[in-house]
Amino acid sequence: MTQPEGLFGVTGSGDTSGFGGLVRKRPVQLEAQRPFGGWFDEVVDALEEAYPGFADAIERVVIDRGELTLHIVPAKIAEVCQVLRDDESLRYELCSSVSGVDYVTEERRLHVAYHLTSMTYRRRIRLECALTVADPRLPSVTSVYPTADWQERETYDMFGVVFEGHPNLTRILMPDDWDGHPQRKDYPLGGVPVEYKGAEIPPPDTRRAYR
Repeated sequence: MTQPEGLFGVTGSGDTSGFGGLVRKRPVQLEAQRPFGGWFDEVVDALEEAYPGFADAIERVVIDRGELTLHIVPAKIAEVCQVLRDDESLRYELCSSVSGVDYVTEERRLHVAYHLTSMTYRRRIRLECALTVADPRLPSVTSVYPTADWQERETYDMFGVVFEGHPNLTRILMPDDWDGHPQRKDYPLGGVPVEYKGAEIPPPDTRRAYR
């Protein structure tokens, strides 16, 4: 009998979905240096000119796979967003996404990523803030980008990040009394009681493999 084979060529595992074999590649260059290339220099230069607190707010700049990411000091995120939206040389009018990531091996393991779009100049950038589990707080950007309202609520619900100043920071996917944040890497994968059904989801390594 041949070994079951899942997606992406994964074999010999109870996980025949194949997703257990995916590994996220970290950027080769964890901090880029000027010149960044293309219009990236224009954006960073314009932000530095328009925002007096630039040096204290920007932890590092990363260029990876054709995307510009600015790593922001958490306390400064709303200020940076305000400048990016309002300055005539930048005009990032739309926050299209706010999402969380848990890099469980890092000291500041909880990251919040913001994807901003300039409809004026047809450019997109990422902002990223890193937080500790002991103090997962940062200012809400809903006063700058109203579209961030439900996205911040989802990040709070799934990762436990507290957005201070949010108009109604409540769970959006899980019940209000749910214990824990399901997308943190240390959250149990199975054995969690299913709401209203009285059943339990078995851990992945005890589920049967389809052959």
